[in-house]
Amino acid sequence: MELWAQSMQWLSRSVSGSTEHTIAPSVYWHARAMVLAWGVLLPTGALVARYFKVTPRQRWPAELDNPLWWHGHRTLQYTGVLVMSLGLWLVWRPSEAAPFSATGMHRLLGWLVLVLGWLQVLGGIVRGSKGGPTDVQLRGDHFDMTPWRIAFERLHKSMGWLAVLVSVVVVLLGMVSADAPRWMVCALAAWWALLVGVAVYLQRRGSCIDTYQAIWGTSPELPGMQRPPIGWGVRRTQQNPWHPPSTQP
Repeated sequence: MELWAQSMQWLSRSVSGSTEHTIAPSVYWHARAMVLAWGVLLPTGALVARYFKVTPRQRWPAELDNPLWWHGHRTLQYTGVLVMSLGLWLVWRPSEAAPFSATGMHRLLGWLVLVLGWLQVLGGIVRGSKGGPTDVQLRGDHFDMTPWRIAFERLHKSMGWLAVLVSVVVVLLGMVSADAPRWMVCALAAWWALLVGVAVYLQRRGSCIDTYQAIWGTSPELPGMQRPPIGWGVRRTQQNPWHPPSTQP
């Protein structure tokens, strides 16, 4: 019981060890918005796009182009960017913080992830046409894997994961700057550890399927199958990675 009481007492203190934690309401809601955006919505949306292009109940490759991942990814990312922008608006004011202090670095890197977030939204809008048998016309940037589409995929994937990684630093710097309670830091660290564990599990089971193949199938005659998939760890397969080989139709 004594150890439990000591642990609770340690967790209730702020990062600096203080027993008091008082911040302005605008800063408080800013922190909530940014943790929701960069701690929950945006990384979850990234995992949905990476690992759920083919779903467990989908009869893939007989059943192609499941839009579940696209709707989930777009909804989570758009919501996350809007929540992030609201969080910025709450604390939009000049600052005299030293550039290399926790507060100064938090602001600097915060602007970086804000720009990266909105560039991701813009990139999604100008990603080019889809094409293929499921579209109005066969020809399209994605179906043909034109240079425009190739550039989009390389930039979108690399910038997206860069933003997620930098956001971890930004959120932690924000907690140090606000002298947040230790239990908040521990809870967020545990959540991030869970996301990493899920990502490792899904990566090892082969759920990171090439977008092109998930949408249009496994035929080697398809235009986009003439080049390797784009992105680290992205794979191509002939069966649904969620199903053991013996269960395939």
